[in-house]
Amino acid sequence: MRFQSFAFGSIQIDGKTYDHDVVLDRGVVRKRDKKASRSFRSAYGHTPLSLSEKIPWHCRRLVVGTGAQGALPLVAELRREAERRGVELVAVPTADAIALLEKDSEDTNAVLHLTC
Repeated sequence: MRFQSFAFGSIQIDGKTYDHDVVLDRGVVRKRDKKASRSFRSAYGHTPLSLSEKIPWHCRRLVVGTGAQGALPLVAELRREAERRGVELVAVPTADAIALLEKDSEDTNAVLHLTC
């Protein structure tokens, strides 16, 4: 995958621009469906990434881009599930996540938050 640009609220991957959070699952880009995590919003002050979502677990490493300012929270159960599955979970601001993916994306999936 080629990341051409990232700005608050927008990312360009392989020539296509997305204006919503994305999930990269074994080379396929799809929209993050965060509706399932909305029930946690009041506890976190923001809709977090939770196990209620379709997490792309079929990988060795899962990179989570936590937004431009790194504000996307992850529920604790997500970290425990990654450990249980033997998946390295890396949560960093989205610009840093993109840099990691550009450097080494072998057997790596990602969830990229594009705002906050």
